[in-house]
Formats: sequence, C-alpha cells, structure tokens
Amino acid sequence: MSKTIRLTMAQALTRFLSRQMTEIDGKKMPIFGGVWAIFGHGNVAGIGEALYQVRNELPTFRAHNEQAMAHAAIAYAKANFRSRFMAATSSIGPGALNMVTAAALAHVNRLPVLFLPGDVFANRIPDPVLQQAEDFSDGTATVNDCFRPVSRYFDRITRPEQIIPALSRAMQVLTDPADCGPVTLSLCQDVQAEAYDYPESFFAERVWHQRRPRPDRHELAAAVAALKGAKKPLIIAGGGVLYSQASYELAKFAGGAGVPVCETQGGKSSLPDDHPLNMAAVGVTGTSAANRLAEEADVVLAIGTRLQDFTTGSWALFKNSGKTIIGLNVQPFDAGKHRALPLVADAAEGLAELGAALKGWKAPAAWTDNAAKGKEAWQADAAKVTASTNAASPSDAQVIGAVQRAMGSGVTLLHAAGGLPGELHKLWQAGAPGSYHAEYGFSTMGYEIAGGLGTKMAKPGEEVVVMIGDGSYLMLNSEIATSVMLGLKLTIVLLDNRGYGCINRLQMATGGANFNNLLKDSRHEILPDIDFAAHAASMGAISEKVPSIAGLENALRKAKTNDRTTVLVIDTDPLVSTDAGGHWWDVAVPEVSARPQVNAARKAYDEKRQMQSVGD
Repeated sequence: MSKTIRLTMAQALTRFLSRQMTEIDGKKMPIFGGVWAIFGHGNVAGIGEALYQVRNELPTFRAHNEQAMAHAAIAYAKANFRSRFMAATSSIGPGALNMVTAAALAHVNRLPVLFLPGDVFANRIPDPVLQQAEDFSDGTATVNDCFRPVSRYFDRITRPEQIIPALSRAMQVLTDPADCGPVTLSLCQDVQAEAYDYPESFFAERVWHQRRPRPDRHELAAAVAALKGAKKPLIIAGGGVLYSQASYELAKFAGGAGVPVCETQGGKSSLPDDHPLNMAAVGVTGTSAANRLAEEADVVLAIGTRLQDFTTGSWALFKNSGKTIIGLNVQPFDAGKHRALPLVADAAEGLAELGAALKGWKAPAAWTDNAAKGKEAWQADAAKVTASTNAASPSDAQVIGAVQRAMGSGVTLLHAAGGLPGELHKLWQAGAPGSYHAEYGFSTMGYEIAGGLGTKMAKPGEEVVVMIGDGSYLMLNSEIATSVMLGLKLTIVLLDNRGYGCINRLQMATGGANFNNLLKDSRHEILPDIDFAAHAASMGAISEKVPSIAGLENALRKAKTNDRTTVLVIDTDPLVSTDAGGHWWDVAVPEVSARPQVNAARKAYDEKRQMQSVGD
C-alpha cells in the first residue's frame, strides 16, 4: 500500500503544480511561473486557500480583469518560447466567461496556459448557485462549457480523485509541441474543498523537456528532392521557428544554401532584420522584397506556419503554377495544408537534417543576388515612410520610425490588433529572436498592455515597449495599474487617431461610407475628448502627451530611465498607411448595393479573386 496524504482537491492541485519543473540552459526551474487569480465565491475558499499555502513555491498574482490576466499568462508563455507557462483562476459565471476570449487566443496561437475556473456545486444542493446560468434542458451544462471548443483539453472535476488523471493529461498537452494549447480544468466549488487520500507519489518532482521529433525518412527524401530541383526557393519562417528556438539552425541552413527568408507575423525576429537573406515580412502586410520572391518561387519551405490568409495573400500571392510547398511543422494538421509535401518534425531538427542531406547544394546565385537587390530597394522605401516629420498628426509609420530611432532593436516590441500590426510587420527592424511579439493569430484588441505585462515577467531585465491604438487602449487598460503595483516597468506608446482607423480604411477600400468607426462618424451628441495621459497617470504611470515626432523621441529616451511604467500619447492621422509593399486580402464586398462606390469595389474584388489558387 503506497503512502498517502490527505488534502483537499484544491490543495492537491496547487501542490502538484508547484512540483512540475523544466530545465533551461542546464538550470532546473519551476515550469509554472505562477498563477493569476481574481477570487470570487467560486474559488476563494477552495483554490484561494490552497494557493496561500504554496505562495512561496507557486506565486499568486492579482489582476484587475480576468481576460487581461489570462492575456498576461499567455504572453508569458510566448515570451518563454513555450518552455514555461502560467495558470489563471477565476470564480464562476462572468469571471470565467471573461477568460474565454483569451482561451481562443491561446488556442489559435498554439500557446500553453492552464485555466482553472470555478464551477457550480457538483452535489447540486444550492441550486441554482449565485452566477449560475441554467440550461432548461441540460442539468449538467454550465458557462464553463464555453471553454470546450477553445481548449486543447477540457475536464470538469466533480470528484476530488479526478484531479489525478486530469492533471497528468493537462501536463502532457501543455508540454506537447504538436498539441500545445490551452487546458481548462473546470473546478466544481464544493469539490475544491473536499478531501481525499492522495498517493504521495503523485507529488513527486518531475522535470519536463521539450520533445523534438525528427523527420520521417521518406518525407525527408521528398523534401530534399524538391529543394534540389528548385531554381527559385524561398523560406517562410513562422512562429514555430521561435517556439522551437531554431533561429540558429535557420540562419545556418539559409546562409549555407543562399535561400532568402521571409517572415510571418508570428515568425518575425526569427532572423535579425539586418541578416542579408532576411527579406522581412511576407503577405498582406509584407515587404515588396519578400512578396516579389513569393510570387516567383517554385519551392516554398514553410517552417512552423499555419499559412493563414495574411501570409498567403488569401492564396493569391504564390503565382508560380508549378510551385511546390514543403510544410515543415511539428503538427501534421499544419504540415499538410494546401497539398504541401509534409515534413513533420521539430523545426530545429528538421532544418538540421535538411542541411545535412543538402550539404553542398546552393540556390542559383542569380536568385540570391536578385533577392539582395530587392531588399536594398525595400529598405530605401521603408526609410522614406519612417523618416521624421513636423506634421501635427503623423502617420503610424512615422511614429514607428521614432520609436525605432529612440529605443533601437534591442527592446522587445509588443502589439496586437488594428493598423499597427500591418505597419510594424513591414517596418519594425527586429533584433534578437522573440524581440518582436505580435498577437496577430487571433488579432485580439486589448491584448497589448496585459501582454506587455506578461512579457516583462518573462524578461524582467529587458525593455518592453508596447505600441497600442486608442481603440485597444479603451477596451482594456487596467493592467497599467498592475504593472505599477508589481514594479514591472513598461513603455507604452499610445497612438490616438480618434477611432478604429484601420477598419475605417478597410471600409473605404471596399466602397463603404465612413460609418461607425472613427468617433466623428459615429452617432454622438458630443465628441469625446479623452485625456489619455491623465487617465494613465491616475493608475500610477508616468505619462505625457507629446506634441510631435521629435517630442516623442525625446520622451522615449527619458522613459528608459524612468522607474515605472510610462505612457506616451501622440495624435496620429487615421487615413494614412504605407503604400509600399503589401498585397490584396480577400474581404467580401456586397454583390448588390444602392451605392455606386460599392458596385465599383465589387467589380474590382471579382477581378482580384481570379488570382486565387483554389485548392492550393
């Protein structure tokens, strides 16, 4: 009979989490960086008390918004290249539902996070309990069922011993490179407090290592043959390159074979911007250098990418009818997309074996030289649009230029939704791997500040710069106060174009009238005049509204020496975006309209759709 220890389910859960370890650069450390918690009646007595007991081994962090704290946890995992992660716990009802958006974000981006929402009573005696949403036809349904489609693994714990297999399965998913994503363990609140005699062996320390599957020999042979026959090969580096920490292998492979590289939003910073073979961004928000090569490429080695529509220009970018795509990906679902030759493997292992099998092979020199000339031309275009200006309301690109000049490439730059992702993807000059942190898989407004907080927790010694629009700021800004409270300094650059400028431009481009996006075009009695600097200051930040690009650069230099989070606000033009680079994106335009502008846009749309490679 094995030794047992009597604990509540919640105590068993927190003790188990505190004993899970990982190894980074030869140093053993806890795999969980902590637990984000907002307590309510559904978790304060059970898991709240249990977290208190392990607070020295498993720190608990308090936030102001459940969605935001989950964003912070997800950003922490992303900044750690999935080698470490966090958990997030809420009460039942609205607290739990607030985390569902974050769960979807983690699901899309293949990022590990453990959700621990409270749930109704398993015994159903206090029925309905406060905040319970009743289903008239299903007594087992709760709001936590909303997590099911956006979790890689979901379990509802209705007996205390069920936590044993559930936690084992949770760790397998959180650490699996292919199935990695959010795990939800829905914790019935009475069961959190119930005791059970748990085997002591369940709490033995375990060290988890990143699995690195190597390629199948048949798939490797097919990929090698395709590359050997290529006249115009191109590499697309996705987020999987960074998750695998395969930047060295990518640089070695590309440099040895002379193959140009372009990067997705998730893959940007896989190579430093100044690497001679890095053509930078590809796709809808791509550079002219990268997109020209993508149009001509006969073999595309897609590494660690989902090949979503922004990367492929809605499948109109790759114009070579005889092209072959090689999908080097740890997840077979992604490796075989669009009739690709699958090469199912870890990015680093796959690149190493490709390099060994292709030793001595090089892309035609004319192709590599042509790529270099294209990069030089793009750099000249980018320098023009990011140059300093005296304009009262500069463009996003000009603000990006100011941040780049003042802060350099040594910072970690973070952003998410709106117009900034497109401009930053093209124009930001990233340095070290992971220094460009974009949430553009789910494009979640409100991720930025909370994500910056989680990134700073993962990189406490680095400067973290958050760029955010006024729309995202107004959606979710509460974790400025948390960053000040925790002593985690961020530099936040807030671009105020008085509305949803990106979608307003899209509305105009598809023939629509200016409607309900910019504040001035929305129904109003009085136009808002929001003092963002004063608002940020009220949460404890150092803040300033700067009058110009020169003023922004000066303020950014001062922000480096500030002792806490700094928010710098600048007015920008909502109508200007960078014309250089880019590609068409499929946004359906109405077939019939009373407005001639929409009919004209539909005609242009139908013409553009002819470029799409249906079935590829």
